[in-house]
Amino acid sequence: MLTEFEGKVAVVTGAASGIGKAMCERFAGEGMKVVLADVENDALREAGRDIERHGVEVLTVRTDVAQPDQVSALAEATLDRFSKVHVVCNNAGVFAGGRIWDAIGTDWEWVLGVNVMGVLHGIRAFVPTMLEQNEPAHVVNTCSMAGLINMPLSGVYNVSKHAALSLTETLYHELQTVDTPVGVSALCPELIRTGIGRSERNRPAHLKRGDDEGTPEQEMVEAAIKASIDTGLDPKAMADRVFEGIRNDTFYLLAEEGGSWDRACQIRLDDIRERRNPTTGALSGAN
Repeated sequence: MLTEFEGKVAVVTGAASGIGKAMCERFAGEGMKVVLADVENDALREAGRDIERHGVEVLTVRTDVAQPDQVSALAEATLDRFSKVHVVCNNAGVFAGGRIWDAIGTDWEWVLGVNVMGVLHGIRAFVPTMLEQNEPAHVVNTCSMAGLINMPLSGVYNVSKHAALSLTETLYHELQTVDTPVGVSALCPELIRTGIGRSERNRPAHLKRGDDEGTPEQEMVEAAIKASIDTGLDPKAMADRVFEGIRNDTFYLLAEEGGSWDRACQIRLDDIRERRNPTTGALSGAN
């Protein structure tokens, strides 16, 4: 269990904004050395300058987590600069909406590439080193409450986050089979004030939708995500949730107990236990 943070090394993907930047600020506030990775170069450099104001050592590495060689390069840069790594937050994520049957192949390729393969690439690039170090360390994978329930018009995203949670749970079980002080957490945010509603800005040109490939449903749900995100929680709340999860070695970092997201999860579990058809609209009024 990682309980001492001063001077330790944290790596965060999707670090230029939102939850990622908030985690970097929290880690820096604890005296950690921080490696920021993001696909947006200008925003990454600015975020790096902000984190440096905490008086800690900072490294920024432009990284597209969907590309395994770039994540490997991130790991190499981290070790070249700091020799060790103690916290890895596979946090980068994107969103595409619409009905499942309307989603085109590049919607799937883009979202799964970042939200699933990006997590896997982070695990493969960093976990072997953490195991070799044999020191207290922790992996945090940003999943989503959408990895626990299934909302209509968000099928591509839902699938990606269910897969990310499965990866993270499996990693936890596999680490339990070896003698290691490396812990794992699955961060499952609810609605947070982040830039995920503007994910399209970072979509590679070869994966963008054509002018005739969008649908009204896709436009509607993506606009709704942008609007609802503005009323979400401050990303600092997630940074606090992550830090406490690492310090207490807590796996499931979920939305507040008793809230609408928690109730929707309970309804889904009841659907499964009672072998009844899925309850539609279980998340209505979520906040």
